[in-house]
Amino acid sequence: MAIKFLTNTTASDSKYTMISSAHTAVHLCNGGGVYYFDLENQKYYKKNTISIILSASARTAVAAQKLIYKMKINTSKFNKVLEHSNQYGHVQHEPDSSKEVQVNFDKKTMPFSDQIGNYQRNKGIPSKSYIDSKFYIIGTGIAGMSAAYYLIRDGRVPGENILFLDQLSVDGGSLDGSGNAKEGYIIRGGREMDMTYENLWDMFQDIPALELPEPYSVLDEYRLINDNDPNYSKARLIHNQGQVQDFSKFGLEKKDQLAIVKLLLKKKEELDDLRIMDYFGESFLKSNFWFFWRTMFAFENWHSLLECKLYMHRFLHAIDGMKDFSCLVFPKYNQYDTYITPLRRFLQSKGVKIELNTIVKDLDIHIDTEEKVVNGIITEKEGKELKILIGKDDFVIVTTGSMTEDTSYGTNKEAPAFAYDDSKSGQSAGWQLWKNLATKSAVFGKPEKFCGSIEKSSWESATLTCKPSAFVDKVKAFCVNDPYSGRTATGGIVTITDSNWLMSFTCNRQPHFPNQPDDVLVIWVYSLLMDKEGNFIKKTMPKCTGNEILAELCHHLGIIEQLDNVVENTIVHTSFMPYITSMFMPRAKGDRPRVVPDGCKNLGLVGQFVETNNDIVFTMESSVRTARIAVYELLNLNKQVPDINPLQYDIRQLLKAAQSLNDYQPITGEWILRKFLKGTYFEHILADNVHSDGEHESFLSEQFDRFKEWFKELKKQ
Repeated sequence: MAIKFLTNTTASDSKYTMISSAHTAVHLCNGGGVYYFDLENQKYYKKNTISIILSASARTAVAAQKLIYKMKINTSKFNKVLEHSNQYGHVQHEPDSSKEVQVNFDKKTMPFSDQIGNYQRNKGIPSKSYIDSKFYIIGTGIAGMSAAYYLIRDGRVPGENILFLDQLSVDGGSLDGSGNAKEGYIIRGGREMDMTYENLWDMFQDIPALELPEPYSVLDEYRLINDNDPNYSKARLIHNQGQVQDFSKFGLEKKDQLAIVKLLLKKKEELDDLRIMDYFGESFLKSNFWFFWRTMFAFENWHSLLECKLYMHRFLHAIDGMKDFSCLVFPKYNQYDTYITPLRRFLQSKGVKIELNTIVKDLDIHIDTEEKVVNGIITEKEGKELKILIGKDDFVIVTTGSMTEDTSYGTNKEAPAFAYDDSKSGQSAGWQLWKNLATKSAVFGKPEKFCGSIEKSSWESATLTCKPSAFVDKVKAFCVNDPYSGRTATGGIVTITDSNWLMSFTCNRQPHFPNQPDDVLVIWVYSLLMDKEGNFIKKTMPKCTGNEILAELCHHLGIIEQLDNVVENTIVHTSFMPYITSMFMPRAKGDRPRVVPDGCKNLGLVGQFVETNNDIVFTMESSVRTARIAVYELLNLNKQVPDINPLQYDIRQLLKAAQSLNDYQPITGEWILRKFLKGTYFEHILADNVHSDGEHESFLSEQFDRFKEWFKELKKQ
């Protein structure tokens, strides 16, 4: 076994687990002595002189790792406290900030439910060793991969004990990105990221960077590019064949602003199965605010009012930045290369195994009045059915449903093959597994609520691989920086407000793929309305070839006469996704299962179709949250998953949102609040009004001063 001495630094007991057995040392480096195991980096170090094992036989390395993980964490020095604790072993792993009263008292030991920060970065101590446990994770999307990460980091599970099973031929689930400049790139979607994704950044601050050297992380790369290249749009809305439309205001009537406030005040239980169009009026649905909102998040008028409310709470702090996307941060590359590639490399370096092209058809679950235990996984590979037996100490984590299942693809000359046939919906493997679970118990939810209406859950996207053309020249006019510069380009989607399809397009930082040539741009297009004929091409978007979509786009950009030039220099790959917004479908309590359904002892459910207390769906953050909850709950770790960022309760954010929704015209009572705060420590919590009515403000201020003088005189009497 090769040893390389790096430094003469003494190992710290707080960071390392000591192995003091001479017999153990023989297995480690063919010699006696005292060694340490680095819990963070999973490497072995010699006492006093730190040394790293660079190579070893597989048998020796595995034996050493198993020995380390088998050692129970020694907490004997804390027994006097732990033996009398009502909290230890009984942690509420998913606290709910919407129900917690923020009061300290003598039994309060854990942080408030949404009290985020470094204090939450402690390592949960497992109550037992999982050296003999196997963990099967169904689905290699971000939720499944996050579950593996938290099993390793917080559950101290050996990576070699984790096996992924996925029906696809490539990992990553819905976070895809592939292709080349010659045949064309393809991305079915993109990710608009928020700085408050606490679980996502908690994980990626530990995942080695894609391009920066050690010890830098994915988060470090993300901050490096976004801190130095601000994101914003100068053409959020366009119309009239390529003219930039005024997008400086939300344009909400007073009644619509009040409707938003009332929705925020409503309890979630009041909104079961209601649609957005059931609550908001026509003026709201035609406002700029709704154009911004629905195109940014992909909401349709018939989608869940409850989910819309949760989004408003979740992004209350960002509402003012939705007009120009200054509230967002974007990655350097596409979602696959940015997130999946470094995360997969990390997991595989820990010994995690990934088995692709394997369909999981069902779970064999023993159910009685007290518990539900998975005994087997029914799989199919290369046409052969196989049952994987699940032992009493094993665990299964399943990704339920899929937003990108049954995607059909098209090219420049072919439209994607699709059919609005609800009688055949949800029959593919990802949905069928959830349906099979749902037949076993009501605790597994109602998948048909989400996959039963393709007309209402589908839309189409197109990836354009562009050589220089009239289209590229037109796109440049909408960009903040030259799109070939590597800096922010359009800064997010550009929405065509007079498009019958409600079409949007975006040019993210280029290159969008690491192998992308310098003279190529990758541009993404999508439309929300699948049942409307185009303004120029008299077809619905799903029936169009890629070249017809280019024609519709060129029409709206005012360059239809240069269509031949655009077609000649643009490769189009289209993706029709029947369930892409299925997680937004109207729902009621019980339609989505909890992360660990009632009675389940060794089964967790993760992804976009499980219930959490206050988080939203259609984000990477929500997927990571479900994975973290599943791990903490199944392993009963003495650690909580913090609730969503508490900015919705911040008076500054509430005031800013009220001002923003009113387009920075003075809000009710604002003049008296300004008068009260003027010259105080809290003066800054109100933003300056862009269009303040100085004369009206002066009159009210004068009356307030007179009232103060009158009140002073009254007190003297």
